[in-house]
Amino acid sequence: MQANLKTSLFFFALLLVLGCDEKPKKNIKEEIPMDQTSLTAKDILGNSKYTAVSYGGYRANSRDVQPTIAELKDDMKILSAMGIKVLRTYNVQLPHAGNVLKAITELKQEDKNFEMYVMLGAWIDCKNAWTEQEPDHNIESEANAAEIDRAVALANQYPDIVKVIAVGNEAMVRWAASYYVQPEVILKWVTHLQNLKSEGKLSKDLWITSSDDFSSWGGGDSSYHTEDLEKLANAVDYISMHTYPYHNTHYNPQFWGVPKSENKLTDQEKIDKALLRALKFAQTQFDSVSNYMKSIGVNKPIHIGETGWASVSDGYYGPKGSKATDEYKLGVYHKLMREWTDAKGISCFYFEAFNEPWKDAGNVSGSENHFGLFTVDGKAKYALWDLVDSGVFNGLTRNGNPITKTYEGNLENLMLDVLVPPKSSEIKAP
Repeated sequence: MQANLKTSLFFFALLLVLGCDEKPKKNIKEEIPMDQTSLTAKDILGNSKYTAVSYGGYRANSRDVQPTIAELKDDMKILSAMGIKVLRTYNVQLPHAGNVLKAITELKQEDKNFEMYVMLGAWIDCKNAWTEQEPDHNIESEANAAEIDRAVALANQYPDIVKVIAVGNEAMVRWAASYYVQPEVILKWVTHLQNLKSEGKLSKDLWITSSDDFSSWGGGDSSYHTEDLEKLANAVDYISMHTYPYHNTHYNPQFWGVPKSENKLTDQEKIDKALLRALKFAQTQFDSVSNYMKSIGVNKPIHIGETGWASVSDGYYGPKGSKATDEYKLGVYHKLMREWTDAKGISCFYFEAFNEPWKDAGNVSGSENHFGLFTVDGKAKYALWDLVDSGVFNGLTRNGNPITKTYEGNLENLMLDVLVPPKSSEIKAP
């Protein structure tokens, strides 16, 4: 009995010691990270840890040549290495978007830590868009319904990846003369998707928006301030607006020219000042949308669905135009936009990840082909040279090529192609 007592006392003392050394238990929920299925658009958008980019994986001068799953996976690895976690695609008429989702799924199966989400675009057109017949901007294309159905199917098939559906791309702005529709068409399909959420036929956490020019969201011409636009603003989960100071160096160039007060600055100082004005231009457009939304009683997040800068142009923005185009300006603008949007909790789907030569297939030097942060063959433009130096792309390839710097990393050679914006006194509005 005494032996049993000693044994009992020993174990009692041992329990006391263990109990004293035991650390307070953490909340189990804090220890378990949110899985990718439960992570929602609300968690992702506006979170600087989830850097976003617009993505098209096309390598050829025609979209008839679809990138393979293997090529898309190469791109996903490159983008992931540079910290991108959210992609924006544009339509589901072609296999591209569905294949992007397959590629991400395969990468997640191969590596449980791989993380990538998608803002899935559904393309919306007016009747007779892209045909020889006159576009009818008051009637929608018969193809729109099937496009929405495809987007719904993909969102339900890949709920761990698709976190947003965007109804239309620049589909309401009137300068999109080949295909734009009236806001009531976008409202119809946004309402349809919101109803599917209410009926349990889409995830209740899936966010619905339309991605369009700042003016289409009420930030410009008051002629856009319609009852249907107000209804649309109330129907979407957030506002996705586009802003392009780059294009406005031609169409609205007052901000771009070098003022007399800066004439004595160095050329690089003049360029850097112009890019700060470009940032301010974008911020002003953002504020104009925000102010309009407040004026109609809408208090929803506003994020940037597109903004970007081209590195080559032989047109309005090139040497004979606004002189806005080169890799240096692209790099500085990208840096300024990322810094501002990260600081303000704004998601910025920077346009775009890679050059896409199909966009202006008849003109190799057309600016639309050259908005990428990478060239088609995988050379990192000036904006990403520091990432190449840090080694994040080591072992990664595009089209079989390792990721290297444009201009062989020679900044002096790059600057030979950089032009100073014209003087303010020389600029004439188109």
